[in-house]
Amino acid sequence: MRSGPISEAGPGALRNTTIVLGARVAAQLLALVTVVLLERHLRPAGTGRFVDVVNVSALVAVILDLGFNPLFQREGAREPAQIGRFLSNLATARGFFALVALAVFGVVLAVQGKAEYIVPGFFMMLLSSYSGLLRGAFYAVRRLGLEAVAIILQALVLLTLVAWGVHQGGSVTYFLWSYAGSYLFVCGYYLVTLRASGIARIGIALDLRFLRHWIWQGLPFALAFLITTIYFKIDVPILDWLRGDRETGIYGAAYKPFEALLFIPASMLNVVFPVLSVYHRDLAHRMPWAVARFFKALLILGWPIGIGTYMLVLGLRPIYVFSASAPALEVLSLAIVFMFVNNAFIAALTSIDRQVMFTLAALGSMVVNLALNLVLIPPFGYLGASWATVLTEVALGFFGWALTARYLAPIPVWRLSWRVLLAGAVMGLGLLPFRAVTGLWLLPVIAGAAALYTGCLVAARALEAEETDLLKRAWSGARRRQR
Repeated sequence: MRSGPISEAGPGALRNTTIVLGARVAAQLLALVTVVLLERHLRPAGTGRFVDVVNVSALVAVILDLGFNPLFQREGAREPAQIGRFLSNLATARGFFALVALAVFGVVLAVQGKAEYIVPGFFMMLLSSYSGLLRGAFYAVRRLGLEAVAIILQALVLLTLVAWGVHQGGSVTYFLWSYAGSYLFVCGYYLVTLRASGIARIGIALDLRFLRHWIWQGLPFALAFLITTIYFKIDVPILDWLRGDRETGIYGAAYKPFEALLFIPASMLNVVFPVLSVYHRDLAHRMPWAVARFFKALLILGWPIGIGTYMLVLGLRPIYVFSASAPALEVLSLAIVFMFVNNAFIAALTSIDRQVMFTLAALGSMVVNLALNLVLIPPFGYLGASWATVLTEVALGFFGWALTARYLAPIPVWRLSWRVLLAGAVMGLGLLPFRAVTGLWLLPVIAGAAALYTGCLVAARALEAEETDLLKRAWSGARRRQR
C-alpha cells in the first residue's frame, strides 16, 4: 500500500525543491538589495556591530531550539495527524526557554559593551526561532507552495523596513528591530495559513511527558545544532574581539553573500530530509541510492557556483560593497562546493536516526574551526577567518562521508563526481578572459557560463538513465499540476 507514495517521493521532492528554490532565489535577490542598502548606510564599523549582534543571537538561539526543529520535521513527516499537538507543546515550551536565552544573551552583550542592543536583538532571535519552528510543518507535509509565498513576502517586508530606515538615517538598533519585524510578520502568516489550510491548529499545551521524551530524543540534534552554530558563527565574535568592528564589518560583507548561498542546500535539505526519513522506514534498501542522488544534485549546483564566484569576484563588487572584502570572498568561494555536498551526509545520518554520529562529525569540525580561528586570525585578520571557514568545511565533509559509509553505505564520491568536476573545470577555463568584467556585462557572462556548464554536463553524460527519468517524471508532474 505504501509503494505508490514512495514511488512518487523522488519526483515529488524534486518538484518541491524547485518551488522552494525559485522562491528563495527571488527572496535572495531582494535580500541582496536589503544588505547592500544596510551596509552602505552603516559602513564597515556599523556593519561590524550589526553582524556581531546577529551572530551572538544565533549562538544563543541554540537554547531555544534544543534540537526540536529537525526532530519535529522528521516526526511530523511520519505522523502528519500529530503536527498540531507537536507544535502546541513545542511552541509553549519555547516560551519558557526564552527566559534562559534572554539572560545569557544579555550577559554576553553587556560584557561586549553592547547592552543597548539586548532588547531588539532578543526579539529578533526569539521571533526567528518561532518562524523556523512553524516553517517545519510545511516541509513535513510537503505543502511548499504556501512556504514559497511566505519566503517572498518576508523578504519584501524586510526590504521595505530597511529602505525606510536608511532614508531616515536609522541606527543599528533600528535595523535589528526591522529584522524582528519581518520575523513577526512571517510568524503571523504561518499561524493563519496552518489553520486555514487544515495542517494544524495550534494552542497552548504543556505535556511534560511528551517534552521529556522529545528533549531526550532531540538532544543529539541540539548538540549538533549548537556545535554547527559555533563553527559557523564563532569566527565573527573572535574576529571582533581580536581585530575590532571595522575588520568584522569587512569580513561580514564578504561572508554575507557566501552565507546567503546556504539557502540553496538548506532548502534542498528541508525538502529531502522528510522524504529520506520515510524512505528509511518504508524502503530502506533504496536509502544509499537516494543519498547518492542527493549528493550528486548538491554537487551539480555547488561546484559551478563556487568556481563562478572565484573567477568573477571583481565583478561581484556591488554584492559585497567594500573593496577590501574581495580577497575574503575569493577565499570563501573555495568552501562553497563543500558547503553544498556536506548536506547529503547530514541528511543521511539524521534520517536513519544516527543523529548522534552527525553530532560527533560536527564536534570534530567545531574543534578544527576554533583552533584555526585562534591560530589564523591574530596574524591574518579577516583573511585568516576566511581560510578557517574553508578548512572547516573540508573537515566536516571528511567526517560526514566516513560516518555515512560506516552506518549506511559508502557514497561513491569519485564515480558520482568526476564528470561534474570536469564540466565545472571547463566552465572555469571559459571564464578566464572575463575575470575583469563588471557591471551589467556580468549578466551575459554568467548566462554564457551556465550554458557552457550545462552543455558540458550533457556532453560528459553526467546524468545516469535513472536520474534522467527522475527529472522527466518531475517535469511531467509539474505540468499536470499546472493543468
